[in-house]
Amino acid sequence: MTERSIALRRPPVLVQVEGRFVPEGVSLAEVDSAWSALCARNPRYFDGPTLQVLGVSRNGHGGVQIHVQESSYRFVAVAALGVDCGARPIGVKGVVRAGARTLMGRRSRSVAHYPGCWEFVPGGTLEPGETPEAAVVRELHEEARVVATTQPVAIALLFDPVVASWEIVYRIAIGAMELPATSWEYDEFRLAERAEAQAVGELSACARQILPFAFGDDKVALQGEQSHPA
Repeated sequence: MTERSIALRRPPVLVQVEGRFVPEGVSLAEVDSAWSALCARNPRYFDGPTLQVLGVSRNGHGGVQIHVQESSYRFVAVAALGVDCGARPIGVKGVVRAGARTLMGRRSRSVAHYPGCWEFVPGGTLEPGETPEAAVVRELHEEARVVATTQPVAIALLFDPVVASWEIVYRIAIGAMELPATSWEYDEFRLAERAEAQAVGELSACARQILPFAFGDDKVALQGEQSHPA
C-alpha cells in the first residue's frame, strides 16, 4: 500500500452500498482473539460501526465518488496485530487555520497509530449516517473544544498507508484561538506557520501528505476553496 492524494475542487460524493462488510479469507475466530488482545492492552478500544471504503473514483471537475459499506471497527483495529481483514475505513482530517497559523498536535504514547508523531488537528473516523462535514466539525469540538463558525471546505482526499484508511481533508478558517488542553490523545499542541510545521518534529504519513494543502499555497486547493459555497 502506498500514499495517494487527490486535490479536490468540490465536495466528495459518498455512495453507501447496502449490506454489511464482512471480511473474507480470514478466520472470524482469529479476529475475535486479536480484538480481545487489543482491548486487554488498551481498554479505550471500542467496537463501534464504521464505513468501509469499497472503491474511489474521480467523477470529473475536481471531484471524487467514494463507495462505502457499513462495517465494524474491530476489522480495522486488528491489523495492528497482523490480522488484515482488508478493511479500509473512511475518516476526516481538519486543517484549522487561525490567520497564518495552523493547529497541530503531537500524538501521545497511548494511541494506536503514530505515537509521538505530529499531525494536523482534528481527525477521526466517519460514523454511519454522518456527513463528512459534520464529522470534522464534531472532531474539532471534541479534540480542541473549538466551535467552527465557517463551513468546512474539502481540499483533498488522501490514502494513509500506515492506518490503511482514506481521509477527506477539510480546511476550516477560524478567528484567534487558545491552545487546547492536552489529553490522552495529544500531549502537546502548537499553532504553527509553514516553516514551523515542517520542523516541529516527526510528522505522520498523513500529515506529510496534507502539508502542500495546509497553508494555502497549492493552486488547485485554493481553487477548490473558492468553488465551495459559503
